[in-house]
Amino acid sequence: MIMDGRVVVVTGAGRGIGRAHALAFAAEGASVVVNDAGVAADGSGTSAGPAEQVVAEIEERGGKAVANTDDVADWAGAARLIGTALENFGKLDVLVNNAGFVRDRMLVTLSEQEWDAVIRVHLKGHFAPLHHAAAHWRAEAKAGRTPSSARVINTSSGAGLLGSVGQGNYSAAKAGIAGLTVVAAAELARYGVTVNAIAPAARTRMTEQVFAEMMAAGDGFDAMAPENISPLVVWLGSAESAGVTGRVFEVDGGRVSLATGWRHGPERDKGARWEPAELGAVVAELLAEAPEPEPVYGV
Repeated sequence: MIMDGRVVVVTGAGRGIGRAHALAFAAEGASVVVNDAGVAADGSGTSAGPAEQVVAEIEERGGKAVANTDDVADWAGAARLIGTALENFGKLDVLVNNAGFVRDRMLVTLSEQEWDAVIRVHLKGHFAPLHHAAAHWRAEAKAGRTPSSARVINTSSGAGLLGSVGQGNYSAAKAGIAGLTVVAAAELARYGVTVNAIAPAARTRMTEQVFAEMMAAGDGFDAMAPENISPLVVWLGSAESAGVTGRVFEVDGGRVSLATGWRHGPERDKGARWEPAELGAVVAELLAEAPEPEPVYGV
Protein backbone atom coordinates (compact mmCIF):
# COMPACT_ATOMS: atom_id res chain seq x y z
CA MET A 1 0.00 0.00 0.00
CA ILE A 2 2.76 2.46 -0.86
CA MET A 3 0.19 4.74 -2.57
CA ASP A 4 -2.28 4.83 0.31
CA GLY A 5 -4.03 8.21 0.44
CA ARG A 6 -2.48 9.53 -2.77
CA VAL A 7 -4.40 10.78 -5.82
CA VAL A 8 -3.24 9.82 -9.29
CA VAL A 9 -4.21 10.91 -12.81
CA VAL A 10 -3.36 8.40 -15.55
CA THR A 11 -3.92 9.43 -19.18
CA GLY A 12 -4.68 6.86 -21.84
CA ALA A 13 -5.74 4.51 -19.05
CA GLY A 14 -8.58 2.70 -20.79
CA ARG A 15 -6.44 0.00 -22.37
CA GLY A 16 -2.96 -1.49 -22.47
CA ILE A 17 -0.18 -0.03 -20.35
CA GLY A 18 -2.33 2.83 -19.05
CA ARG A 19 -5.01 0.44 -17.84
CA ALA A 20 -2.34 -1.65 -16.09
CA HIS A 21 -1.03 1.52 -14.40
CA ALA A 22 -4.48 2.52 -13.16
CA LEU A 23 -5.18 -0.92 -11.71
CA ALA A 24 -1.74 -1.12 -10.10
CA PHE A 25 -2.03 2.31 -8.48
CA ALA A 26 -5.48 1.45 -7.12
CA ALA A 27 -4.20 -1.87 -5.79
CA GLU A 28 -1.58 0.07 -3.81
CA GLY A 29 -4.21 2.34 -2.24
CA ALA A 30 -4.39 5.31 -4.62
CA SER A 31 -7.54 7.10 -5.76
CA VAL A 32 -7.31 7.18 -9.56
CA VAL A 33 -8.62 9.45 -12.31
CA VAL A 34 -8.86 7.17 -15.33
CA ASN A 35 -8.51 9.34 -18.43
CA ASP A 36 -9.21 7.90 -21.87
CA ALA A 37 -10.94 9.40 -24.88
CA GLY A 38 -11.65 5.91 -26.19
CA VAL A 39 -10.04 6.41 -29.59
CA ALA A 40 -8.90 3.69 -31.99
CA ALA A 41 -5.23 2.78 -32.32
CA ASP A 42 -4.80 5.45 -35.03
CA GLY A 43 -6.57 8.13 -32.97
CA SER A 44 -9.93 8.00 -34.74
CA GLY A 45 -13.32 7.99 -32.98
CA THR A 46 -14.15 8.43 -29.30
CA SER A 47 -15.91 6.40 -26.63
CA ALA A 48 -16.42 6.69 -22.88
CA GLY A 49 -16.51 2.90 -22.60
CA PRO A 50 -12.81 2.09 -21.98
CA ALA A 51 -12.38 4.60 -19.13
CA GLU A 52 -15.66 3.60 -17.50
CA GLN A 53 -14.76 -0.09 -17.73
CA VAL A 54 -11.47 0.44 -15.89
CA VAL A 55 -13.23 2.48 -13.20
CA ALA A 56 -15.70 -0.39 -12.78
CA GLU A 57 -12.81 -2.86 -12.43
CA ILE A 58 -11.16 -0.73 -9.75
CA GLU A 59 -14.40 -0.30 -7.82
CA GLU A 60 -15.15 -4.01 -8.00
CA ARG A 61 -11.83 -4.58 -6.25
CA GLY A 62 -12.67 -2.10 -3.51
CA GLY A 63 -10.73 0.85 -4.91
CA LYS A 64 -11.66 4.44 -5.70
CA ALA A 65 -11.69 5.84 -9.23
CA VAL A 66 -13.49 8.26 -11.54
CA ALA A 67 -13.54 8.41 -15.33
CA ASN A 68 -12.48 11.35 -17.50
CA THR A 69 -12.76 11.37 -21.30
CA ASP A 70 -11.14 14.71 -22.14
CA ASP A 71 -8.66 15.06 -24.98
CA VAL A 72 -5.32 15.55 -23.20
CA ALA A 73 -3.91 17.57 -26.11
CA ASP A 74 -6.76 20.08 -25.86
CA TRP A 75 -5.78 22.96 -23.55
CA ALA A 76 -9.16 23.30 -21.87
CA GLY A 77 -9.58 19.52 -21.78
CA ALA A 78 -6.27 19.09 -19.99
CA ALA A 79 -7.34 21.71 -17.44
CA ARG A 80 -10.61 19.84 -16.88
CA LEU A 81 -8.65 16.63 -16.37
CA ILE A 82 -6.61 18.10 -13.53
CA GLY A 83 -9.79 19.66 -12.18
CA THR A 84 -11.42 16.23 -12.10
CA ALA A 85 -8.86 15.05 -9.55
CA LEU A 86 -9.24 18.17 -7.41
CA GLU A 87 -13.04 18.16 -7.53
CA ASN A 88 -13.46 14.46 -6.75
CA PHE A 89 -10.56 13.78 -4.40
CA GLY A 90 -9.50 17.22 -3.14
CA LYS A 91 -5.87 17.06 -4.28
CA LEU A 92 -3.43 15.76 -6.88
CA ASP A 93 -0.24 13.88 -6.03
CA VAL A 94 0.77 12.12 -9.24
CA LEU A 95 0.35 12.72 -12.97
CA VAL A 96 1.14 9.82 -15.30
CA ASN A 97 1.24 10.96 -18.94
CA ASN A 98 0.66 7.87 -21.06
CA ALA A 99 -1.90 8.63 -23.80
CA GLY A 100 -0.92 8.24 -27.44
CA PHE A 101 -1.42 6.51 -30.77
CA VAL A 102 0.62 5.74 -33.87
CA ARG A 103 0.39 6.49 -37.57
CA ASP A 104 3.44 4.75 -38.95
CA ARG A 105 4.93 5.68 -42.31
CA MET A 106 8.30 6.00 -43.95
CA LEU A 107 9.31 9.66 -44.16
CA VAL A 108 8.79 9.87 -47.91
CA THR A 109 5.13 8.85 -47.55
CA LEU A 110 4.39 10.45 -44.15
CA SER A 111 1.72 13.13 -44.59
CA GLU A 112 1.54 16.47 -42.84
CA GLN A 113 -1.66 15.38 -41.10
CA GLU A 114 -0.06 12.15 -39.87
CA TRP A 115 2.91 14.11 -38.55
CA ASP A 116 0.76 16.72 -36.82
CA ALA A 117 -1.63 14.21 -35.25
CA VAL A 118 1.10 12.12 -33.61
CA ILE A 119 3.14 15.11 -32.45
CA ARG A 120 -0.05 16.63 -31.03
CA VAL A 121 -1.29 13.68 -28.98
CA HIS A 122 2.10 12.61 -27.64
CA LEU A 123 4.05 15.84 -27.16
CA LYS A 124 1.32 18.41 -26.58
CA GLY A 125 -0.67 15.68 -24.81
CA HIS A 126 2.17 15.48 -22.29
CA PHE A 127 2.77 19.22 -22.02
CA ALA A 128 -0.85 20.36 -21.52
CA PRO A 129 -1.68 18.19 -18.46
CA LEU A 130 1.82 18.82 -17.08
CA HIS A 131 1.32 22.58 -17.40
CA HIS A 132 -1.99 22.58 -15.54
CA ALA A 133 -0.75 20.19 -12.84
CA ALA A 134 2.42 22.25 -12.36
CA ALA A 135 0.40 25.46 -12.09
CA HIS A 136 -1.67 23.86 -9.34
CA TRP A 137 1.40 22.65 -7.45
CA ARG A 138 3.08 26.05 -7.75
CA ALA A 139 -0.01 27.75 -6.36
CA GLU A 140 -0.08 25.29 -3.46
CA ALA A 141 3.59 25.93 -2.73
CA LYS A 142 3.15 29.71 -2.84
CA ALA A 143 0.21 29.41 -0.46
CA GLY A 144 2.43 27.53 1.96
CA ARG A 145 0.76 24.19 1.23
CA THR A 146 3.75 22.42 -0.31
CA PRO A 147 2.51 19.29 -2.09
CA SER A 148 3.34 16.01 -0.42
CA SER A 149 5.86 14.35 -2.71
CA ALA A 150 4.22 15.37 -5.98
CA ARG A 151 5.29 13.25 -8.95
CA VAL A 152 5.12 13.27 -12.74
CA ILE A 153 5.88 10.16 -14.80
CA ASN A 154 6.06 10.69 -18.57
CA THR A 155 6.08 8.02 -21.26
CA SER A 156 8.84 8.14 -23.84
CA SER A 157 9.93 5.14 -25.92
CA GLY A 158 12.95 3.30 -27.23
CA ALA A 159 11.97 4.91 -30.52
CA GLY A 160 12.47 8.30 -28.91
CA LEU A 161 15.82 7.35 -27.41
CA LEU A 162 17.32 5.54 -30.42
CA GLY A 163 14.95 6.17 -33.34
CA SER A 164 12.76 3.70 -35.21
CA VAL A 165 12.51 3.20 -38.96
CA GLY A 166 9.00 3.99 -40.23
CA GLN A 167 8.18 6.03 -37.12
CA GLY A 168 9.70 9.44 -37.75
CA ASN A 169 6.70 11.24 -36.24
CA TYR A 170 6.47 8.95 -33.21
CA SER A 171 10.24 8.96 -32.63
CA ALA A 172 10.40 12.75 -32.77
CA ALA A 173 7.49 13.09 -30.33
CA LYS A 174 8.95 10.58 -27.88
CA ALA A 175 12.39 12.22 -28.07
CA GLY A 176 10.67 15.51 -27.31
CA ILE A 177 9.04 13.94 -24.25
CA ALA A 178 12.45 12.85 -22.95
CA GLY A 179 13.72 16.41 -23.38
CA LEU A 180 10.61 17.86 -21.76
CA THR A 181 11.12 15.54 -18.79
CA VAL A 182 14.58 16.82 -17.89
CA VAL A 183 13.49 20.46 -18.27
CA ALA A 184 10.39 19.93 -16.12
CA ALA A 185 12.47 18.16 -13.47
CA ALA A 186 14.78 21.17 -13.24
CA GLU A 187 11.97 23.75 -13.19
CA LEU A 188 9.58 22.01 -10.78
CA ALA A 189 12.10 20.89 -8.15
CA ARG A 190 11.52 24.13 -6.21
CA TYR A 191 7.88 23.09 -5.70
CA GLY A 192 8.69 19.63 -4.37
CA VAL A 193 7.82 17.89 -7.66
CA THR A 194 9.93 15.16 -9.25
CA VAL A 195 9.62 14.37 -12.97
CA ASN A 196 10.82 11.15 -14.58
CA ALA A 197 10.05 9.19 -17.74
CA ILE A 198 9.85 5.57 -18.79
CA ALA A 199 10.57 3.99 -22.16
CA PRO A 200 8.48 0.81 -21.99
CA ALA A 201 8.20 -2.21 -24.25
CA ALA A 202 5.05 -4.29 -23.95
CA ARG A 203 2.26 -5.84 -25.98
CA THR A 204 -0.42 -3.20 -26.63
CA ARG A 205 -2.63 -2.15 -29.54
CA MET A 206 0.25 -0.03 -30.82
CA THR A 207 2.80 -2.83 -30.63
CA GLU A 208 0.81 -6.05 -31.13
CA GLN A 209 2.12 -6.55 -34.67
CA VAL A 210 5.72 -5.93 -33.58
CA PHE A 211 5.48 -8.46 -30.75
CA ALA A 212 3.19 -10.95 -32.49
CA GLU A 213 5.99 -13.47 -32.82
CA MET A 214 7.33 -13.09 -29.28
CA MET A 215 6.38 -15.88 -26.87
CA ALA A 216 6.16 -16.00 -23.11
CA ALA A 217 9.21 -17.31 -21.27
CA GLY A 218 9.34 -21.04 -20.68
CA ASP A 219 8.56 -20.64 -16.98
CA GLY A 220 5.18 -19.11 -17.83
CA PHE A 221 6.29 -15.49 -17.37
CA ASP A 222 4.73 -13.31 -20.09
CA ALA A 223 7.60 -10.91 -20.77
CA MET A 224 5.46 -8.70 -23.02
CA ALA A 225 2.52 -8.23 -20.62
CA PRO A 226 1.77 -4.51 -20.02
CA GLU A 227 1.41 -5.26 -16.30
CA ASN A 228 5.20 -5.69 -16.15
CA ILE A 229 5.67 -1.96 -16.71
CA SER A 230 3.47 -0.67 -13.89
CA PRO A 231 5.44 -1.60 -10.74
CA LEU A 232 8.21 0.87 -11.61
CA VAL A 233 5.66 3.57 -12.43
CA VAL A 234 3.86 3.01 -9.12
CA TRP A 235 7.16 3.22 -7.24
CA LEU A 236 8.11 6.42 -9.08
CA GLY A 237 4.72 7.81 -8.07
CA SER A 238 5.23 7.00 -4.40
CA ALA A 239 6.84 9.04 -1.64
CA GLU A 240 9.70 6.52 -1.63
CA SER A 241 11.08 7.88 -4.92
CA ALA A 242 12.10 11.24 -3.47
CA GLY A 243 15.44 12.35 -4.91
CA VAL A 244 14.97 10.50 -8.21
CA THR A 245 14.21 13.10 -10.87
CA GLY A 246 15.09 13.98 -14.44
CA ARG A 247 15.72 10.32 -15.30
CA VAL A 248 14.55 8.04 -18.09
CA PHE A 249 14.10 4.34 -17.35
CA GLU A 250 13.77 1.61 -19.95
CA VAL A 251 11.51 -1.16 -18.68
CA ASP A 252 10.17 -4.39 -20.16
CA GLY A 253 9.47 -7.86 -18.80
CA GLY A 254 11.59 -8.20 -15.68
CA ARG A 255 14.22 -5.70 -16.86
CA VAL A 256 14.76 -2.16 -15.57
CA SER A 257 17.50 -0.05 -17.13
CA LEU A 258 18.59 3.54 -16.60
CA ALA A 259 19.06 5.28 -19.95
CA THR A 260 22.04 7.64 -19.98
CA GLY A 261 21.07 9.76 -23.02
CA TRP A 262 23.15 12.47 -24.64
CA ARG A 263 26.40 13.39 -22.91
CA HIS A 264 29.33 15.65 -23.75
CA GLY A 265 31.90 13.58 -25.63
CA PRO A 266 35.39 14.00 -27.12
CA GLU A 267 36.31 17.53 -28.16
CA ARG A 268 38.95 19.67 -29.81
CA ASP A 269 39.25 23.40 -29.09
CA LYS A 270 41.42 25.42 -31.46
CA GLY A 271 40.87 28.63 -29.51
CA ALA A 272 39.98 30.35 -32.77
CA ARG A 273 37.62 29.92 -35.72
CA TRP A 274 38.13 26.73 -37.71
CA GLU A 275 38.71 26.69 -41.44
CA PRO A 276 36.38 24.23 -43.24
CA ALA A 277 39.31 22.32 -44.70
CA GLU A 278 40.73 21.66 -41.22
CA LEU A 279 37.65 19.94 -39.87
CA GLY A 280 37.73 16.66 -41.77
CA ALA A 281 40.68 15.39 -39.73
CA VAL A 282 39.23 16.79 -36.51
CA VAL A 283 35.88 15.04 -36.99
CA ALA A 284 37.69 11.79 -37.82
CA GLU A 285 39.58 12.00 -34.51
CA LEU A 286 36.39 12.70 -32.57
CA LEU A 287 34.59 9.76 -34.17
CA ALA A 288 37.53 7.48 -33.43
CA GLU A 289 37.47 8.40 -29.74
CA ALA A 290 33.69 8.20 -29.23
CA PRO A 291 31.69 5.00 -28.71
CA GLU A 292 29.62 3.75 -31.64
CA PRO A 293 26.00 4.93 -31.40
CA GLU A 294 23.28 2.41 -30.65
CA PRO A 295 21.57 1.24 -33.86
CA VAL A 296 18.21 2.67 -34.86
CA TYR A 297 15.36 0.18 -34.35
CA GLY A 298 14.48 -1.48 -37.65
CA VAL A 299 17.87 -1.03 -39.32
